[in-house]
Amino acid sequence: MKLRTASETISFVKALEEQSAKFYEDISQKYAKDEDLWLALAKENRRFADQIQRAYYSVITDAIEGCFAFDLESEKHTIETEIPEKASYSDAVYKALSMEEKIIGFYHTAADQSMALMADVPRNFKMVAKKRSNRIDKLKALS
Repeated sequence: MKLRTASETISFVKALEEQSAKFYEDISQKYAKDEDLWLALAKENRRFADQIQRAYYSVITDAIEGCFAFDLESEKHTIETEIPEKASYSDAVYKALSMEEKIIGFYHTAADQSMALMADVPRNFKMVAKKRSNRIDKLKALS
């Protein structure tokens, strides 16, 4: 699906963050190791979605929504969150790393595409991408 409007993209962000939060909750239930970390990441993901939505709603106008700020393929940025039954802890951590890298890429692309039309939303996209980038070293240390 092509994401062209701000509304479509914000809806996609909310779904992406919810999926990734659920993934971390699933890991915390399947592997007791580092449960607090996984649950903290899930909680933070939901805060990211709220942060982006607040930025969007604070600047939304018909002018923004009437323009097409994005040209994103949602399929390119979808994430796989199923953990196979026999997956090891290391496999789950690797999957988390891959997911984080894909989501970070989405946020950078979305920020770049919307920079000329909006200020607050792309700035928040970049802030979330930076916070997610800080997770990479933490996740690498777990594997």
